[in-house]
Amino acid sequence: MTINLSRRRFFAASAAGLVTSGLSTKVLASEDNAIHWDKTVDFLIVGTGFAGLAGALEAHYQGMKNILVVEKMPTPGGNSIINGGAISAAGTDMQKKLGIEDNPDLMFKDIMHHGGHINHPELARKIADESVANYEWLKNEIGVHFSSVYYHGGHSVKRSHGVEEKCGAGFINPMLAKCKEFNIPIRLVDLITNEKGCVLGVRVETHYRNEKGKGTGFENIRSIHGVLIASGGFSQNVQMRMSHDPRLTKAFGSTNHAGATGEMIRLAQRKGANTIHMDWIQLGPWTSPDEKGFGKAPLFVESLVGYGCMVDIKTGKRFFKETGNRKERADAIVALGHPALIYAGAANVKNQVPKTMNAEMLETSIKNGVIGKFDTLKQMADFYHIPYEALEKQNERMNGFLKNKQDPDLGCKFFPDSLPNDKGPFYAVRLWPRVHHTMGGLEINDKAQVIDVDGKPIAGLYAAGEVTGGVHGMVRLGTVAVADCMIIGRTAARTAAAFNGC
Repeated sequence: MTINLSRRRFFAASAAGLVTSGLSTKVLASEDNAIHWDKTVDFLIVGTGFAGLAGALEAHYQGMKNILVVEKMPTPGGNSIINGGAISAAGTDMQKKLGIEDNPDLMFKDIMHHGGHINHPELARKIADESVANYEWLKNEIGVHFSSVYYHGGHSVKRSHGVEEKCGAGFINPMLAKCKEFNIPIRLVDLITNEKGCVLGVRVETHYRNEKGKGTGFENIRSIHGVLIASGGFSQNVQMRMSHDPRLTKAFGSTNHAGATGEMIRLAQRKGANTIHMDWIQLGPWTSPDEKGFGKAPLFVESLVGYGCMVDIKTGKRFFKETGNRKERADAIVALGHPALIYAGAANVKNQVPKTMNAEMLETSIKNGVIGKFDTLKQMADFYHIPYEALEKQNERMNGFLKNKQDPDLGCKFFPDSLPNDKGPFYAVRLWPRVHHTMGGLEINDKAQVIDVDGKPIAGLYAAGEVTGGVHGMVRLGTVAVADCMIIGRTAARTAAAFNGC
């Protein structure tokens, strides 16, 4: 097998505006016999994140010999390599050892419920049903090392399986290790179709020099089994996201890497692809204004939902349940009009945070001021200018809920090992949401085929991961997207292996 990873850039739309290719319709819609092909591969994949690499490796397992993966950024991994480092699976060996009762039906129910039942059920069902097999594939075939199982808001049980590295590199690096070599840098420009609309391959710009430079030539690459688009979403494209939700101005930052600009969605649309759920754009409720991008705060915060206490800094009072799903919590914080605060005592931090952060991450975040550490609740209140008497009363009330494992005020979910936050040091993070995930994208079926505006599959075109819509509906539950990317990426490779070309 040859899996070539070409490390340069697609023809991208900048965050400031949409850019078209400028190529003639005649070139892009030429008949197969009128095109000069510079090279031919068995399968071509756009993007080196979870979905793209899973698709590439599965293509190899399906018997394809010459697999090419193209990437617009200077390094591989995209958003995936900086993600939180966990994947959802329902009914694993790790869960059973911890006494966690879970199954695909419950996971499917959670996905559909928090997705507002606008999810495409056949896609959500596929993710839930194949979640354990995918987890086992990662562990046994790819060499991913899992270390913990923890909770993410909205799930019924703990089913987020974390890797030893505490970040997405724990998945991406073992997957890259299976992809032997990188090829010369190339830049994707457009899809090439025949007169019937079947995708034959791609046209790429070659010899790309730098971020502002231009390519010096073009290559046409024929892909016998079709093209898999696994290029991610559009969280960094302010104009594109405002087109679907005008509230998401540049005032809202993003957790995503700079290349999440959605150009492949628009490119596929120009080929007749349909899109769905484009206005469902998720804000992460666990990001902090005290650091940029995704940062480290989400790893700390999400480990403490169901253990810590989230309050309005101005009042010292709770305002929403800590275990709510991402949309619920983000909307509640934005409604305050200013950052909120989540905090926990020493015991809960000691027991829970190591599942998502190593000691170096924690100490660095404290040193950088992202995580505050205080000997007493009074010190914490003074530092963040929180009314102390109100906070003290709220903390006592919350501690009672933690002891009794019931929250009559807001309905927070607690766990058997949830402890009162009654002893210092107290650890705290300020919260202000950032654009994190675009739930909408290209419409696909359960074979990962891209669907056109007439409801029919586009021959030879597949999509997986955040570039697609349908799986998550209104709300993406934490770590479900990692399963989505890998399961649908692998599904695309299986579908492509059975496709004999246009």
